Amino acid sequence: MTEEPIHRDPGGTESHDPKFPAALLAFMRQGWRDSALPVVPRPAAPHHATRRAALSAALPGETLVIPTGGEQVRANDTAHRFRPGSDFAYLTGDYEPDSVLVLRPTGSGHEPLLYLRPHASRQTDEFFRSRHGELWLGRRPTLAEKSSELGMPTADLADLDAALADLAPARTRVLRGFDARVDAALRPYDGRRERGQPPRDQELASAISELRLVKDEWEIAQLQDAVDATVRGFEDVARVLPADRGVSERLLEGIFALRARHDGNDIGYGSIVGAGEHATILHWVHNHGTTRPGDLLLMDMGVENDHLYTADVTRVLPVSGRFTALQRQIYDIVYAAQQAGIEFIRPGVAFKEVHLTCMRVLAEGLAELGLLPVSVDEAMDERSAVYRRWTLHGFGHMLGIDVHDCANSRSAAYRDGTLGEGYVLTVEPGLYFQPEDELVPEELRGIGVRIEDDVLVTANGTVNLSAGLPRTAGDVETWLAEQREAGPRLPG
Repeated sequence: MTEEPIHRDPGGTESHDPKFPAALLAFMRQGWRDSALPVVPRPAAPHHATRRAALSAALPGETLVIPTGGEQVRANDTAHRFRPGSDFAYLTGDYEPDSVLVLRPTGSGHEPLLYLRPHASRQTDEFFRSRHGELWLGRRPTLAEKSSELGMPTADLADLDAALADLAPARTRVLRGFDARVDAALRPYDGRRERGQPPRDQELASAISELRLVKDEWEIAQLQDAVDATVRGFEDVARVLPADRGVSERLLEGIFALRARHDGNDIGYGSIVGAGEHATILHWVHNHGTTRPGDLLLMDMGVENDHLYTADVTRVLPVSGRFTALQRQIYDIVYAAQQAGIEFIRPGVAFKEVHLTCMRVLAEGLAELGLLPVSVDEAMDERSAVYRRWTLHGFGHMLGIDVHDCANSRSAAYRDGTLGEGYVLTVEPGLYFQPEDELVPEELRGIGVRIEDDVLVTANGTVNLSAGLPRTAGDVETWLAEQREAGPRLPG
Protein backbone atom coordinates (compact mmCIF):
# COMPACT_ATOMS: atom_id res chain seq x y z
CA MET A 1 0.00 0.00 0.00
CA THR A 2 1.23 3.49 -0.80
CA GLU A 3 1.77 5.99 1.96
CA GLU A 4 -1.46 7.48 3.29
CA PRO A 5 -2.54 10.74 1.63
CA ILE A 6 -1.27 13.81 3.41
CA HIS A 7 -4.84 15.17 3.20
CA ARG A 8 -7.02 12.38 4.43
CA ASP A 9 -9.83 14.93 4.79
CA PRO A 10 -10.04 18.73 4.49
CA GLY A 11 -9.74 19.21 8.23
CA GLY A 12 -6.63 17.07 8.52
CA THR A 13 -8.19 15.03 11.32
CA GLU A 14 -5.99 11.96 10.94
CA SER A 15 -3.28 11.98 13.58
CA HIS A 16 -0.54 11.32 11.03
CA ASP A 17 -1.62 14.00 8.48
CA PRO A 18 0.81 16.92 7.96
CA LYS A 19 -0.82 20.29 7.41
CA PHE A 20 -1.03 21.94 3.97
CA PRO A 21 1.02 25.15 3.78
CA ALA A 22 -0.78 27.93 1.90
CA ALA A 23 1.86 27.94 -0.81
CA LEU A 24 1.33 24.23 -1.47
CA LEU A 25 -2.45 24.68 -1.59
CA ALA A 26 -2.11 27.44 -4.17
CA PHE A 27 0.34 25.40 -6.21
CA MET A 28 -1.89 22.31 -6.18
CA ARG A 29 -4.87 24.25 -7.58
CA GLN A 30 -3.25 25.06 -10.90
CA GLY A 31 -1.83 23.43 -13.98
CA TRP A 32 -4.08 20.39 -14.37
CA ARG A 33 -5.46 19.19 -17.71
CA ASP A 34 -9.09 17.95 -17.47
CA SER A 35 -9.78 15.37 -20.17
CA ALA A 36 -13.06 13.65 -20.99
CA LEU A 37 -13.49 9.94 -20.35
CA PRO A 38 -14.01 7.63 -23.33
CA VAL A 39 -17.57 6.66 -22.37
CA VAL A 40 -19.70 4.19 -24.33
CA PRO A 41 -23.21 2.99 -23.45
CA ARG A 42 -23.20 -0.25 -21.50
CA PRO A 43 -24.66 -3.15 -23.49
CA ALA A 44 -26.65 -4.23 -20.41
CA ALA A 45 -28.36 -0.82 -19.97
CA PRO A 46 -31.59 -1.92 -21.71
CA HIS A 47 -31.84 -4.91 -19.35
CA HIS A 48 -31.59 -2.62 -16.32
CA ALA A 49 -34.26 -0.34 -17.79
CA THR A 50 -36.56 -3.34 -18.25
CA ARG A 51 -36.10 -4.28 -14.59
CA ARG A 52 -36.89 -0.75 -13.44
CA ALA A 53 -40.04 -0.85 -15.55
CA ALA A 54 -41.09 -4.14 -13.94
CA LEU A 55 -40.56 -2.68 -10.46
CA SER A 56 -42.53 0.40 -11.48
CA ALA A 57 -45.43 -1.82 -12.54
CA ALA A 58 -45.29 -3.70 -9.24
CA LEU A 59 -45.46 -0.53 -7.09
CA PRO A 60 -47.26 2.14 -9.11
CA GLY A 61 -47.77 5.68 -7.88
CA GLU A 62 -45.09 5.56 -5.17
CA THR A 63 -41.62 7.04 -4.92
CA LEU A 64 -39.00 4.31 -4.54
CA VAL A 65 -35.58 5.01 -3.03
CA ILE A 66 -32.84 2.41 -3.53
CA PRO A 67 -29.32 3.18 -2.17
CA THR A 68 -26.22 1.14 -2.93
CA GLY A 69 -24.39 1.78 0.35
CA GLY A 70 -20.89 3.01 1.05
CA GLU A 71 -17.46 1.67 1.84
CA GLN A 72 -17.14 -0.32 5.06
CA VAL A 73 -14.27 0.22 7.47
CA ARG A 74 -11.81 -2.65 7.57
CA ALA A 75 -9.40 -1.19 10.11
CA ASN A 76 -9.30 2.40 11.30
CA ASP A 77 -9.02 4.48 8.08
CA THR A 78 -8.73 1.61 5.60
CA ALA A 79 -11.80 0.22 3.87
CA HIS A 80 -12.89 -3.10 2.45
CA ARG A 81 -13.03 -3.23 -1.34
CA PHE A 82 -16.44 -1.80 -2.19
CA ARG A 83 -19.14 -4.14 -3.43
CA PRO A 84 -22.40 -2.41 -4.46
CA GLY A 85 -25.77 -3.30 -3.05
CA SER A 86 -27.20 -6.15 -5.11
CA ASP A 87 -30.66 -4.65 -5.65
CA PHE A 88 -29.15 -1.32 -6.66
CA ALA A 89 -26.76 -2.99 -9.11
CA TYR A 90 -29.63 -5.10 -10.50
CA LEU A 91 -31.64 -1.96 -11.29
CA THR A 92 -28.86 0.36 -12.47
CA GLY A 93 -25.67 -1.44 -13.50
CA ASP A 94 -23.74 1.17 -11.51
CA TYR A 95 -21.02 -0.15 -9.22
CA GLU A 96 -19.74 3.01 -7.47
CA PRO A 97 -20.25 3.68 -3.71
CA ASP A 98 -22.73 6.08 -2.09
CA SER A 99 -25.08 6.39 -5.09
CA VAL A 100 -28.87 6.43 -4.64
CA LEU A 101 -31.54 5.59 -7.22
CA VAL A 102 -34.82 7.50 -6.87
CA LEU A 103 -37.81 6.36 -8.94
CA ARG A 104 -40.48 9.07 -9.00
CA PRO A 105 -44.00 8.18 -10.19
CA THR A 106 -45.31 9.66 -13.42
CA GLY A 107 -48.56 9.23 -15.28
CA SER A 108 -47.12 6.27 -17.16
CA GLY A 109 -44.80 4.67 -14.62
CA HIS A 110 -41.68 6.03 -12.94
CA GLU A 111 -38.90 8.40 -13.95
CA PRO A 112 -35.45 7.30 -12.69
CA LEU A 113 -32.88 9.70 -11.32
CA LEU A 114 -29.52 8.42 -10.16
CA TYR A 115 -27.77 10.54 -7.52
CA LEU A 116 -24.01 10.03 -7.55
CA ARG A 117 -20.73 11.67 -6.70
CA PRO A 118 -19.64 13.29 -9.98
CA HIS A 119 -16.29 14.29 -11.39
CA ALA A 120 -14.68 17.10 -9.38
CA SER A 121 -13.28 20.14 -11.10
CA ARG A 122 -9.52 20.34 -11.03
CA GLN A 123 -9.96 23.88 -9.69
CA THR A 124 -11.38 22.64 -6.37
CA ASP A 125 -9.51 21.37 -3.34
CA GLU A 126 -11.68 18.26 -3.37
CA PHE A 127 -9.64 16.98 -6.32
CA PHE A 128 -6.48 16.61 -4.29
CA ARG A 129 -7.27 16.82 -0.59
CA SER A 130 -10.62 15.14 0.27
CA ARG A 131 -11.39 11.57 1.21
CA HIS A 132 -12.95 11.19 -2.24
CA GLY A 133 -10.21 13.06 -4.08
CA GLU A 134 -9.68 11.88 -7.64
CA LEU A 135 -5.94 12.40 -7.36
CA TRP A 136 -5.97 9.42 -5.00
CA LEU A 137 -8.92 7.37 -6.26
CA GLY A 138 -8.92 8.04 -10.00
CA ARG A 139 -11.06 10.04 -12.42
CA ARG A 140 -14.83 9.82 -11.86
CA PRO A 141 -17.31 10.32 -14.70
CA THR A 142 -19.19 13.57 -15.05
CA LEU A 143 -22.96 13.46 -14.68
CA ALA A 144 -23.31 13.53 -18.47
CA GLU A 145 -20.73 10.78 -18.93
CA LYS A 146 -22.42 8.53 -16.38
CA SER A 147 -25.82 9.23 -17.92
CA SER A 148 -24.53 8.21 -21.36
CA GLU A 149 -22.96 5.09 -19.90
CA LEU A 150 -26.03 3.88 -17.98
CA GLY A 151 -28.79 5.26 -20.20
CA MET A 152 -30.56 7.12 -17.41
CA PRO A 153 -30.69 10.66 -15.93
CA THR A 154 -28.19 11.54 -13.20
CA ALA A 155 -27.88 14.19 -10.51
CA ASP A 156 -25.22 15.39 -8.10
CA LEU A 157 -25.16 13.50 -4.80
CA ALA A 158 -24.86 16.88 -3.08
CA ASP A 159 -28.49 17.56 -4.07
CA LEU A 160 -29.84 14.36 -2.50
CA ASP A 161 -30.73 15.76 0.92
CA ALA A 162 -32.99 18.41 -0.58
CA ALA A 163 -34.62 15.84 -2.86
CA LEU A 164 -35.33 13.47 0.03
CA ALA A 165 -36.77 16.27 2.16
CA ASP A 166 -39.31 16.93 -0.60
CA LEU A 167 -40.74 13.38 -0.53
CA ALA A 168 -44.05 12.50 1.10
CA PRO A 169 -43.48 9.68 3.64
CA ALA A 170 -46.90 8.14 3.02
CA ARG A 171 -46.08 7.67 -0.69
CA THR A 172 -42.41 6.70 -0.39
CA ARG A 173 -40.77 3.32 0.05
CA VAL A 174 -37.11 2.91 0.99
CA LEU A 175 -34.68 0.04 0.71
CA ARG A 176 -33.30 0.38 4.22
CA GLY A 177 -30.10 -0.75 5.88
CA PHE A 178 -27.71 0.41 3.15
CA ASP A 179 -27.32 4.15 3.69
CA ALA A 180 -27.68 5.76 7.11
CA ARG A 181 -28.10 9.17 5.50
CA VAL A 182 -31.13 7.98 3.54
CA ASP A 183 -32.60 6.04 6.46
CA ALA A 184 -32.39 9.11 8.71
CA ALA A 185 -33.86 11.44 6.10
CA LEU A 186 -36.86 9.21 5.41
CA ARG A 187 -38.31 8.05 8.70
CA PRO A 188 -40.64 5.03 8.52
CA TYR A 189 -44.22 6.01 7.79
CA ASP A 190 -45.45 3.82 10.66
CA GLY A 191 -43.63 2.29 13.59
CA ARG A 192 -44.32 -1.36 12.83
CA ARG A 193 -41.51 -3.50 11.57
CA GLU A 194 -41.22 -6.76 9.68
CA ARG A 195 -37.90 -8.60 9.25
CA GLY A 196 -36.30 -5.49 10.72
CA GLN A 197 -38.02 -3.15 8.23
CA PRO A 198 -41.31 -1.26 8.20
CA PRO A 199 -43.90 -3.30 6.25
CA ARG A 200 -44.11 -0.85 3.36
CA ASP A 201 -40.36 -0.87 2.92
CA GLN A 202 -40.23 -4.65 3.28
CA GLU A 203 -42.73 -4.85 0.42
CA LEU A 204 -40.24 -2.93 -1.75
CA ALA A 205 -37.42 -5.30 -0.79
CA SER A 206 -39.66 -8.31 -1.49
CA ALA A 207 -40.82 -6.93 -4.84
CA ILE A 208 -37.24 -6.52 -6.09
CA SER A 209 -36.24 -9.90 -4.69
CA GLU A 210 -39.09 -11.67 -6.44
CA LEU A 211 -38.33 -9.95 -9.74
CA ARG A 212 -34.84 -11.39 -9.42
CA LEU A 213 -36.17 -14.96 -9.24
CA VAL A 214 -36.44 -15.17 -13.02
CA LYS A 215 -33.13 -14.60 -14.78
CA ASP A 216 -33.17 -12.96 -18.19
CA GLU A 217 -30.93 -14.05 -21.04
CA TRP A 218 -28.21 -11.58 -20.11
CA GLU A 219 -28.17 -12.73 -16.48
CA ILE A 220 -27.92 -16.39 -17.48
CA ALA A 221 -24.91 -15.50 -19.62
CA GLN A 222 -23.31 -13.75 -16.63
CA LEU A 223 -23.91 -16.79 -14.42
CA GLN A 224 -22.41 -19.08 -17.04
CA ASP A 225 -19.41 -16.77 -17.26
CA ALA A 226 -18.97 -16.96 -13.48
CA VAL A 227 -19.35 -20.74 -13.51
CA ASP A 228 -16.85 -21.16 -16.33
CA ALA A 229 -14.28 -19.13 -14.40
CA THR A 230 -15.04 -21.26 -11.34
CA VAL A 231 -14.37 -24.43 -13.34
CA ARG A 232 -10.99 -23.01 -14.31
CA GLY A 233 -10.34 -22.18 -10.65
CA PHE A 234 -11.05 -25.75 -9.57
CA GLU A 235 -8.73 -26.97 -12.30
CA ASP A 236 -6.00 -24.63 -11.03
CA VAL A 237 -6.34 -26.04 -7.54
CA ALA A 238 -6.33 -29.66 -8.69
CA ARG A 239 -3.14 -29.04 -10.66
CA VAL A 240 -1.20 -28.02 -7.55
CA LEU A 241 -2.74 -30.54 -5.13
CA PRO A 242 -0.07 -33.16 -4.36
CA ALA A 243 -1.11 -36.78 -3.89
CA ASP A 244 1.77 -37.78 -1.63
CA ARG A 245 2.19 -34.93 0.83
CA GLY A 246 0.19 -32.27 2.60
CA VAL A 247 -0.32 -28.65 1.61
CA SER A 248 -2.16 -25.93 3.47
CA GLU A 249 -5.82 -25.24 2.85
CA ARG A 250 -4.90 -21.58 2.54
CA LEU A 251 -2.58 -22.30 -0.38
CA LEU A 252 -5.50 -23.87 -2.25
CA GLU A 253 -7.79 -21.00 -1.20
CA GLY A 254 -5.25 -18.53 -2.58
CA ILE A 255 -4.85 -20.36 -5.88
CA PHE A 256 -8.60 -20.15 -6.44
CA ALA A 257 -8.70 -16.49 -5.34
CA LEU A 258 -6.06 -15.67 -7.96
CA ARG A 259 -8.36 -17.04 -10.65
CA ALA A 260 -11.34 -15.16 -9.19
CA ARG A 261 -9.58 -11.80 -9.25
CA HIS A 262 -8.08 -12.39 -12.70
CA ASP A 263 -11.18 -13.72 -14.46
CA GLY A 264 -13.83 -11.88 -12.44
CA ASN A 265 -14.45 -9.28 -9.78
CA ASP A 266 -13.62 -11.44 -6.76
CA ILE A 267 -14.68 -14.58 -4.97
CA GLY A 268 -18.45 -14.69 -4.55
CA TYR A 269 -18.22 -15.65 -0.87
CA GLY A 270 -15.60 -16.87 1.58
CA SER A 271 -14.06 -20.01 0.07
CA ILE A 272 -14.53 -23.21 2.07
CA VAL A 273 -11.50 -25.48 1.78
CA GLY A 274 -11.98 -28.37 4.18
CA ALA A 275 -9.39 -31.12 4.37
CA GLY A 276 -10.24 -34.29 6.30
CA GLU A 277 -12.56 -33.66 9.23
CA HIS A 278 -12.85 -29.97 8.33
CA ALA A 279 -15.16 -31.09 5.54
CA THR A 280 -17.79 -31.80 8.19
CA ILE A 281 -17.91 -28.11 9.22
CA LEU A 282 -20.43 -26.50 6.88
CA HIS A 283 -18.98 -22.99 6.83
CA TRP A 284 -15.34 -23.78 7.42
CA VAL A 285 -13.63 -20.57 6.26
CA HIS A 286 -10.61 -20.52 8.58
CA ASN A 287 -8.79 -22.74 6.09
CA HIS A 288 -5.81 -23.19 8.35
CA GLY A 289 -5.64 -26.97 8.06
CA THR A 290 -3.48 -29.23 5.92
CA THR A 291 -4.40 -31.88 3.39
CA ARG A 292 -3.33 -35.47 4.06
CA PRO A 293 -2.87 -38.34 1.63
CA GLY A 294 -5.78 -40.73 2.06
CA ASP A 295 -8.21 -38.03 3.24
CA LEU A 296 -10.93 -36.27 1.31
CA LEU A 297 -10.80 -32.58 0.42
CA LEU A 298 -14.07 -30.62 0.21
CA MET A 299 -13.97 -27.29 -1.62
CA ASP A 300 -17.00 -24.98 -1.82
CA MET A 301 -15.96 -22.00 -3.98
CA GLY A 302 -17.32 -19.62 -6.57
CA VAL A 303 -16.11 -16.77 -8.77
CA GLU A 304 -18.09 -13.53 -8.82
CA ASN A 305 -17.84 -12.14 -12.34
CA ASP A 306 -17.34 -8.51 -13.33
CA HIS A 307 -21.10 -7.90 -13.29
CA LEU A 308 -21.35 -9.37 -9.77
CA TYR A 309 -23.09 -12.65 -10.65
CA THR A 310 -21.61 -15.55 -8.75
CA ALA A 311 -21.15 -19.27 -9.10
CA ASP A 312 -21.46 -21.63 -6.12
CA VAL A 313 -19.89 -25.04 -6.67
CA THR A 314 -18.69 -27.78 -4.32
CA ARG A 315 -16.51 -30.74 -5.18
CA VAL A 316 -14.89 -33.43 -3.05
CA LEU A 317 -11.53 -34.81 -4.15
CA PRO A 318 -9.63 -37.84 -2.87
CA VAL A 319 -6.22 -36.38 -2.09
CA SER A 320 -4.39 -39.59 -2.98
CA GLY A 321 -6.18 -39.76 -6.30
CA ARG A 322 -8.54 -42.64 -5.55
CA PHE A 323 -11.49 -42.94 -3.18
CA THR A 324 -11.33 -45.70 -0.59
CA ALA A 325 -14.24 -48.15 -0.68
CA LEU A 326 -15.92 -46.42 2.26
CA GLN A 327 -15.33 -42.91 0.91
CA ARG A 328 -16.80 -43.97 -2.43
CA GLN A 329 -19.84 -45.46 -0.72
CA ILE A 330 -20.61 -42.18 1.03
CA TYR A 331 -19.84 -40.19 -2.11
CA ASP A 332 -22.16 -42.35 -4.21
CA ILE A 333 -25.05 -41.82 -1.78
CA VAL A 334 -24.66 -38.05 -2.03
CA TYR A 335 -24.31 -38.21 -5.80
CA ALA A 336 -27.49 -40.26 -6.08
CA ALA A 337 -29.35 -37.72 -3.94
CA GLN A 338 -28.11 -34.82 -6.04
CA GLN A 339 -28.96 -36.59 -9.30
CA ALA A 340 -32.46 -37.37 -8.05
CA GLY A 341 -32.99 -33.71 -7.20
CA ILE A 342 -31.70 -32.44 -10.54
CA GLU A 343 -33.88 -34.90 -12.45
CA PHE A 344 -36.94 -33.88 -10.43
CA ILE A 345 -36.62 -30.15 -11.13
CA ARG A 346 -38.87 -28.59 -13.74
CA PRO A 347 -41.28 -25.62 -13.89
CA GLY A 348 -44.20 -26.01 -11.50
CA VAL A 349 -42.37 -28.30 -9.08
CA ALA A 350 -42.55 -27.21 -5.44
CA PHE A 351 -39.27 -26.05 -3.94
CA LYS A 352 -39.96 -28.16 -0.85
CA GLU A 353 -40.53 -31.27 -2.96
CA VAL A 354 -37.04 -30.97 -4.43
CA HIS A 355 -35.73 -30.90 -0.88
CA LEU A 356 -37.70 -34.00 0.10
CA THR A 357 -36.59 -35.83 -3.04
CA CYS A 358 -32.92 -35.30 -2.20
CA MET A 359 -33.38 -36.01 1.50
CA ARG A 360 -35.20 -39.32 0.94
CA VAL A 361 -32.24 -40.65 -1.04
CA LEU A 362 -29.88 -39.57 1.73
CA ALA A 363 -32.12 -41.15 4.37
CA GLU A 364 -32.20 -44.40 2.43
CA GLY A 365 -28.41 -44.32 2.25
CA LEU A 366 -28.18 -43.73 5.99
CA ALA A 367 -30.50 -46.71 6.53
CA GLU A 368 -28.24 -48.88 4.40
CA LEU A 369 -25.32 -47.78 6.56
CA GLY A 370 -27.30 -48.90 9.62
CA LEU A 371 -27.39 -45.43 11.17
CA LEU A 372 -31.08 -44.53 11.26
CA PRO A 373 -32.74 -45.36 14.60
CA VAL A 374 -36.13 -45.62 12.82
CA SER A 375 -37.42 -46.58 9.39
CA VAL A 376 -36.85 -44.29 6.41
CA ASP A 377 -40.53 -43.33 6.38
CA GLU A 378 -40.46 -42.46 10.07
CA ALA A 379 -37.25 -40.51 9.65
CA MET A 380 -38.80 -38.51 6.79
CA ASP A 381 -41.86 -37.64 8.87
CA GLU A 382 -41.63 -33.94 9.70
CA ARG A 383 -42.32 -34.77 13.34
CA SER A 384 -39.09 -36.77 13.42
CA ALA A 385 -36.52 -35.77 10.76
CA VAL A 386 -33.78 -37.60 12.67
CA TYR A 387 -31.89 -38.12 9.41
CA ARG A 388 -30.97 -34.45 9.56
CA ARG A 389 -28.36 -35.22 12.22
CA TRP A 390 -26.13 -36.15 9.26
CA THR A 391 -27.55 -34.01 6.42
CA LEU A 392 -27.77 -30.73 8.38
CA HIS A 393 -28.97 -28.37 5.60
CA GLY A 394 -31.48 -28.08 2.79
CA PHE A 395 -30.95 -29.18 -0.79
CA GLY A 396 -30.00 -25.74 -2.13
CA HIS A 397 -30.95 -22.11 -2.70
CA MET A 398 -31.50 -19.53 -5.42
CA LEU A 399 -28.40 -18.17 -7.12
CA GLY A 400 -27.69 -14.96 -8.99
CA ILE A 401 -26.24 -11.57 -8.13
CA ASP A 402 -26.17 -12.84 -4.53
CA VAL A 403 -24.88 -16.28 -3.69
CA HIS A 404 -28.04 -16.75 -1.61
CA ASP A 405 -30.19 -14.90 -4.09
CA CYS A 406 -33.71 -13.50 -3.71
CA ALA A 407 -33.57 -13.79 0.09
CA ASN A 408 -36.16 -11.06 0.66
CA SER A 409 -38.82 -12.93 -1.31
CA ARG A 410 -41.99 -13.88 0.50
CA SER A 411 -42.12 -17.51 1.61
CA ALA A 412 -45.04 -18.10 -0.77
CA ALA A 413 -42.84 -17.10 -3.70
CA TYR A 414 -39.72 -18.99 -2.64
CA ARG A 415 -39.54 -21.62 0.10
CA ASP A 416 -43.25 -22.47 -0.05
CA GLY A 417 -43.55 -21.72 -3.76
CA THR A 418 -42.93 -23.51 -7.04
CA LEU A 419 -40.03 -23.28 -9.46
CA GLY A 420 -40.38 -21.37 -12.71
CA GLU A 421 -38.58 -21.27 -16.02
CA GLY A 422 -35.53 -19.01 -15.73
CA TYR A 423 -34.87 -19.76 -12.07
CA VAL A 424 -31.27 -20.64 -11.20
CA LEU A 425 -30.61 -22.61 -8.04
CA THR A 426 -28.02 -24.80 -6.44
CA VAL A 427 -28.50 -28.49 -5.76
CA GLU A 428 -26.12 -29.44 -2.96
CA PRO A 429 -27.03 -32.38 -0.71
CA GLY A 430 -24.41 -33.64 1.69
CA LEU A 431 -23.57 -36.12 4.43
CA TYR A 432 -21.44 -35.11 7.40
CA PHE A 433 -20.14 -37.46 10.07
CA GLN A 434 -18.64 -35.40 12.85
CA PRO A 435 -15.39 -36.58 14.49
CA GLU A 436 -17.15 -36.49 17.88
CA ASP A 437 -20.27 -38.39 16.79
CA GLU A 438 -20.43 -41.58 18.83
CA LEU A 439 -23.57 -42.77 17.04
CA VAL A 440 -21.62 -43.64 13.91
CA PRO A 441 -18.85 -46.22 13.46
CA GLU A 442 -15.35 -44.89 14.03
CA GLU A 443 -14.36 -45.38 10.41
CA LEU A 444 -17.06 -42.91 9.31
CA ARG A 445 -16.11 -40.16 11.75
CA GLY A 446 -14.52 -37.15 10.07
CA ILE A 447 -15.92 -37.86 6.59
CA GLY A 448 -17.86 -35.03 4.95
CA VAL A 449 -19.18 -35.07 1.38
CA ARG A 450 -21.16 -32.38 -0.44
CA ILE A 451 -21.67 -32.12 -4.21
CA GLU A 452 -23.04 -28.82 -5.45
CA ASP A 453 -23.98 -27.66 -8.92
CA ASP A 454 -25.67 -24.58 -10.37
CA VAL A 455 -28.84 -25.49 -12.26
CA LEU A 456 -30.97 -23.44 -14.66
CA VAL A 457 -34.66 -24.35 -14.79
CA THR A 458 -35.78 -24.64 -18.42
CA ALA A 459 -39.15 -25.30 -20.02
CA ASN A 460 -38.41 -29.04 -20.14
CA GLY A 461 -36.22 -29.62 -17.09
CA THR A 462 -32.79 -28.29 -16.29
CA VAL A 463 -29.40 -27.31 -17.65
CA ASN A 464 -26.45 -27.90 -15.34
CA LEU A 465 -24.38 -24.73 -15.74
CA SER A 466 -21.46 -26.32 -13.87
CA ALA A 467 -21.34 -29.52 -15.92
CA GLY A 468 -17.76 -28.61 -16.84
CA LEU A 469 -16.70 -30.25 -13.58
CA PRO A 470 -17.15 -34.04 -13.12
CA ARG A 471 -19.63 -35.38 -10.59
CA THR A 472 -19.40 -39.18 -10.43
CA ALA A 473 -16.67 -40.73 -8.28
CA GLY A 474 -14.99 -42.38 -11.27
CA ASP A 475 -15.05 -39.21 -13.35
CA VAL A 476 -13.64 -37.19 -10.44
CA GLU A 477 -10.69 -39.59 -10.17
CA THR A 478 -10.02 -39.42 -13.92
CA TRP A 479 -10.32 -35.63 -13.98
CA LEU A 480 -7.99 -35.21 -11.00
CA ALA A 481 -5.35 -37.38 -12.67
CA GLU A 482 -5.67 -35.35 -15.89
CA GLN A 483 -5.28 -32.05 -14.08
CA ARG A 484 -2.22 -33.28 -12.21
CA GLU A 485 -0.71 -34.51 -15.45
CA ALA A 486 -1.29 -31.11 -17.09
CA GLY A 487 0.57 -29.34 -14.28
CA PRO A 488 0.31 -25.84 -12.74
CA ARG A 489 -0.64 -22.78 -14.81
CA LEU A 490 -1.08 -19.08 -14.35
CA PRO A 491 -4.34 -17.43 -15.40
CA GLY A 492 -4.05 -15.82 -18.79
